[in-house]
Order: sequence, then structure tokens, then C-alpha cells
Amino acid sequence: DFPVVGVTWEQANAYCVWLTRKYQGRTGPKEPKLEFRLPTAAEFEYAAKAGRENSKYPWEGDTIRTEKGRLQANFKNDPGNYTPDHGLYPVPVRSYAPNDYELYNMAGNVAEWTSSTYNFSSAALLHDFNPNFSYAATAADSKYLKRKVVKGGSWKDIAYFLQNFVSTYEYQDQPRSYIGFRCVASYPGSNIK
Repeated sequence: DFPVVGVTWEQANAYCVWLTRKYQGRTGPKEPKLEFRLPTAAEFEYAAKAGRENSKYPWEGDTIRTEKGRLQANFKNDPGNYTPDHGLYPVPVRSYAPNDYELYNMAGNVAEWTSSTYNFSSAALLHDFNPNFSYAATAADSKYLKRKVVKGGSWKDIAYFLQNFVSTYEYQDQPRSYIGFRCVASYPGSNIK
């Protein structure tokens, strides 16, 4: 009912490995062998947009409130005040409407780990077809190589961080009360049905 928080990027990846093994242990020989993982930053943004190419947020329109004045996500919407949305911390996942792909909390509530490594200069190095920079940092690596992209914004962030195109980072070995994750899997076929 609530998003998982307080896990490192490394722990989130370990969960994806566990989920893959659990799922593959239950499938038959004719079923696809899905491999679960964290989404890349580009995949997260694509899913957040939900087919709305120029959309600022995961919902229709460029405002943080509905036509009736209700907030569209759990975030810090009043400087210095977390209470207007009653979200002093993560709220139940279905507290706000899903986007057009039926995905909940693509903005707000908790930010989410991606598999992408954060490097401010990486945009110049990436290819348009697969805009992902990834590096498997070890404990001995520089802290700059341990920065992983975080997307979606959280209950403690201002509206700017909820925008689809915004990325920030945290260190892969540092858990945070405002960062969670979701698992994805590439579908190995041409017909999803």
C-alpha cells in the first residue's frame, strides 16, 4: 500500500535480482523469462510522460492542481510547510490518480532510483537511441562514480523536481527516507497479449 523507502540503490538492485529468480522459478518452458531491473532515467521519463510528449508533469496540463483545486501529487507545495496536502511523509500509493499508462506516483510521494549513473557531462557522450550512462561503482571508486540518477521528486521536494525532465542524484550506498524504487522488465516478444 505504501512505497518502500530507506533502501540503497544497491539494495534495490538486489531486490530486482531476487524478484527475477522468484519469477523465473514459477514460469513454465513456454513462458517468457523476464529479467527485472531498475529503469534507466530515459525509461522512467518515457513512462512518466505516458504518451504526452511535451507534458511537463505525468498528468494532463502544466499545473500542480486539478480544475477543482486538488493537488495532483504529494510534494512540498508551500515553502516551509508540508501540511497543505496532508503529506508529511509518504502517503498510500493510490492517494493520487495514475497517469495515462495507469502508473501511480510517477511524480511525488517518493523519488525513485534509476539504473543510470549521474554525470553532468554525460549528455554529450550519449547516443540518441539509447540515452543511458551506466557505471557499476565499487566501494573503492570515487564518490562521483557512485552518483545514481533519481527521478520523480518526493514528499519533501518542491514542484520543480516533479517535472518529467528533471533529474537529480544520490549516492548508491546511501539510503534515504524520500527515495524508493520500482522494478521493470523488458518484454521479450512482439505481442504483449
